[in-house]
Formats: sequence, C-alpha cells, structure tokens
Amino acid sequence: MCTTSRKQTGFTLVELIFFIVVVTLGIAGILVVMDVSAARSADPMVRKQAMVLADSLLEEILLKEFADPDGVGGEATRATFDDVNDFHGINEVIPAGPVFTGMPALLNGYRIQIQVTGATLDTVDARRVSVTVSRDNENINMVGFRTDY
Repeated sequence: MCTTSRKQTGFTLVELIFFIVVVTLGIAGILVVMDVSAARSADPMVRKQAMVLADSLLEEILLKEFADPDGVGGEATRATFDDVNDFHGINEVIPAGPVFTGMPALLNGYRIQIQVTGATLDTVDARRVSVTVSRDNENINMVGFRTDY
C-alpha cells in the first residue's frame, strides 16, 4: 500500500480576490485622508496670520495714550491716531479700507474690526480693546485693557 499525497502550495482564487478587495479598500481610505488633509492644509496658515495680525494691532493700540493728549478727537489716519479711542469702530477689509493702507499683499482679504469701550478694573478707569481679525471661516478675537497710569 503505497499512498502518495500531493501537497498544494499557493493561494486559492477566493483568497486572492479577498486580498485584492482588502488592499483596495485600504488604499482608498488612505487617499481620502490625504485629500482631506491637502484641502485643509492652508487653514493653519490663515489662522496663524490672523493671530499675528490681531496680536500686533492690539499691541499697537495698547501702546497709545489712554486719553487724547492733544485734545483733537477723531484723527483721520492711522499715522495720526494718538490715543486708544481713535481706533474705535474700525471695520474694514485689507486693502480697501482707509485706515490700514500699505499692508503686505499677503494680508489682502482679512477683515479687521476694533471696538474700544470703557471699563473699570477694580477702581481704575480702563479701556477694553477688542480686535477681531477674520478671513473665510477663521475668526480670531483678542482683548486687552489700557489703564490710565
């Protein structure tokens, strides 16, 4: 009695088809993730530029005088703004507005809104300065206080 067994090696057709389907789904998933991340890769840049712009404007405003030093209210240009209140009510888009002229072209399309309101910190008179910079779906708001010291 001589029995011979043949051992087959390799994959069956069902195993091969299952492997192809699994690999195809994996590649499709990776491509979808790459497409979404590439489409949103500019958002961090817009957010960072808006944050830096809002921070620099807030710092510029808070360095101005608390009260008008020359007694002339409502100066017309950014170069002549000499107190915090001169910035109140600004709402413009770069480069179309009259206040923020000469800005870098990379900032075109950003909207700047500034509100200055009276406030009291403990017993000290203050001005609350709110700077909002927005573009597309990004909206950055920074708030600071200027006291009369």
